[in-house]
This record gives sequence, structure tokens and C-alpha cells, in this order.
Amino acid sequence: MKGLFKSKPRTPVEVVQQMRELLLYVLSNTETRERKLAEKPRQNATHVIANLQRQRVSSRLIASEYLENNLDIMDILIPGYEDTDIAWTYGSISRECIRHQSVARYILESKHMKKSFDYLQNPNFDIASDVQATFKELLTRHKSTVAEFLSANYDWFFQEYNSRLLQSESYITRRHAVKLLGDMLLDRSNSAVMVRYVTSLDNMRIMMNLLRDSNKTIKLDTFHVFKLFVANQNKPPEIISILVTNRSKLLRFFGAFNIEKEDEQFEADKSQIIKEIATLQPTDFDNCDVPC
Repeated sequence: MKGLFKSKPRTPVEVVQQMRELLLYVLSNTETRERKLAEKPRQNATHVIANLQRQRVSSRLIASEYLENNLDIMDILIPGYEDTDIAWTYGSISRECIRHQSVARYILESKHMKKSFDYLQNPNFDIASDVQATFKELLTRHKSTVAEFLSANYDWFFQEYNSRLLQSESYITRRHAVKLLGDMLLDRSNSAVMVRYVTSLDNMRIMMNLLRDSNKTIKLDTFHVFKLFVANQNKPPEIISILVTNRSKLLRFFGAFNIEKEDEQFEADKSQIIKEIATLQPTDFDNCDVPC
């Protein structure tokens, strides 16, 4: 790597050349059997790549332009989660690359997005947490791109999200999933997706079950999603029926539901939910009891 760490580059050509050499260095070193010996240099290279990606030359993000012309790099980085030895290095570089909208769009529209649900099941806690960080970055950073993705891929995405994440046996997976769901649905850019999500009875059933989770953090994050179902002024008849049928249980639950720190917004939201449920009128739908 002689000559690589020069003074701050002054031209776009130098920035692109350094970016290219560093990426090639990191990728090539992970294919040898001496991965552990190369760990420190690869970590250093990762930090330099991150700095280069933020560097502007004449107000231009040169690294972004380079990545736009070499998006296939992500076809190497994202599958790195399948190898324990390189998962963290590739994961951190991937998140730096996702800072650029064109890269995020490429991943969201690729097969890598579906594979992410497999990577999130990794039994290694540290790797699963790193995947979660990348997953969250993809679904929150570039709002317009995320809104387009969720609208176009709503069915398969939320089917996977509900079954494999929200209903996972892993407490950590459920906790991250419900928190991220709230972040997505409460974002104004995703308002159309939010409306669609909160009109689904199956989705509300999942939330009602998560309200019963033994973990307080999961309960609180679920509360922020569940309130969207209750606040919806165009509730489908089947959702009204469920809420009315479970009215007494829900009112008891929320009446006793408190958090440790004083929070005026939480109390206001809780009062509104209680009022809304208490005043709901029955529909012609058959009663269907969902324990809460």
C-alpha cells in the first residue's frame, strides 16, 4: 500500500483512484487464508474508505460518482454476511456505500434485499446486529427511495417482515423489528404505506400479541405502532369488530400501561387510544376475540 496514504487529494482523478485501490485491497485480502492477520489493515482501509466517500472535490462527491459506475461492487460486499470472517468488514463498508442514494436503490431493487431476511437469522449475535444496522440504514436513510420500494414491494416485503421478524422466536429480532416498523410507518414519506398497513386485520393481530410481550421495550415500541390502527379514522369493519370485542381487555391493559420515565406525549397518546376504543360502535361483523 506504499504511496496510498498521500496528503489530501486535490483532483477527482486522485480520489477515484484511491477509492478503487482501497476497495480492491479490502476485497482481495479477504480471499486469502490469512484473514485474521490482515484484520487490522482491513479495518484501517475501511476507515479510509469511509473518509474518502465523504470527501468533496469542487463541491462534487467523487466517490459517489465512482460507485454509481461500479454498483456491482455491492454484489461482493452484501453477500459478505455469509462469511463470519469478513462479515463485519463488509458490513461497515456497505453502510458507508449506502450513504449514496444510487447504491441504496440498487440494493433495494436487487436479490440482496430478500437475502437480508436470511442474514438477519444469523445465530451469531454480533453479525445479526451488524446486518440489522445495514437493514435499518437501507430502510430509513433515503426516504423517497424507500417509499418507492415499499409501495412497489409491499406484499412480499411485509409478509417476510411479519412472519420472520415480528413473529421471530428471538427477542432481539422482535425488538429491532417493531422499533424499525414504527420508524418506517411514522415517517411522512411512507404515509401511503402506513395507511395500507394499518387497515390489515392480520397486522393488527400481530401488534396485539406483541403488546403482551414480557419485554417492556417491545411493549412500548408496539404501542407506537398499535396507536396508528386505533387512530385510523377509516378503520375496516373487521378491525372495529376486533377492538369492540376486546374493548374491556384493551381498556384494562392501557389503563395499567405505564412507562418508567414521565412522558407527556405518551400519556396524551394513551389517553387518546383509551377514548377512541371506549367510544367505538359495534359493526355487523361477527365477534372475534383476540387475547390481549
